[in-house]
This record gives sequence, C-alpha cells and structure tokens, in this order.
Amino acid sequence: MTAATPWRPPQHIQVKAIGLHWRDGQLLAAEVFDDAGHLVGVRPLGGGLEFGERWQEALQREFQEELGVAVEVQGPPIVMENIYTHQGSAGHEVLFIAEVVFDAARFAHQDQIRFRENNGALCTARWFDLAALDKPGSPALYPAGLKQALRKPVA
Repeated sequence: MTAATPWRPPQHIQVKAIGLHWRDGQLLAAEVFDDAGHLVGVRPLGGGLEFGERWQEALQREFQEELGVAVEVQGPPIVMENIYTHQGSAGHEVLFIAEVVFDAARFAHQDQIRFRENNGALCTARWFDLAALDKPGSPALYPAGLKQALRKPVA
C-alpha cells in the first residue's frame, strides 16, 4: 500500500537497526513500493535508533511496536553504510543488521503480516527466498549489498 504523501528520505544521516528473522530458510521482510504503487523491493524489519538507545534495544523496541513480539538478538551485527536514491531523493543511513529470533507461533499459518509504521503507514511483511531477490523481474533486497553481505562467512 502506498501512503497518501509519498515517502522521501530525510536529508540527514539516520542510524537504524534491522533484524533478520528466518522461517524455513526464508527472510521476513516488508514490501517497499514506488510512488506508482509498484513493488520495487523488500527490507528486513526494524527502524531508527532513538537518542541514548543502543542498537539492540532499538531492534527489540521496533519488533515490539511493529509485530507485538519480543525478540532476542543473536550474534554480532553486520554494519553497513547505505547511500541511496529513492524516487529522485538522496538518503543516507548507517545500519546495524543482526539475526533475531522470536516466538513466531502466532504467525505460523500466515503468509503475510500486516502492521503499521509509527507514521501510520500500513505495511505488509512476507517471507522471501533470498535467492529469488535482486533478480530481473523480482524485488530488490534493501539495503543494496545486504544479499552479498549475508553470503560472507562471519569472522
């Protein structure tokens, strides 16, 4: 779904935490649309850090707010800088990306999860096969480069 007012990246660097939650080898990610309502990509769930908040706390808060679940953050984060363009507007973010687990029993028979962002926008998250993303005719995985980072062994 698209919002009444098109989303544009803020013109300052944002620090975010996003969580990698898997079900049967598929990644939980929210759909990302362009202004015309076309699905252009998907992005793992999470959001911005608040002042004084550690990235792990932000990740736990975001999943609680979006899905109503308590998450356990597992392992060290992948840290990425993402400078991107969305609908002609530049964006810049630094991301802490980590594996998260939660009791997904209430989502066990759902192919999609509907939730609202803090701004009221209605979002849909689904489980995606990582191998099918970033291919012609398929949604991209955001942030760009995440798919390659997930293929690298953790040191």
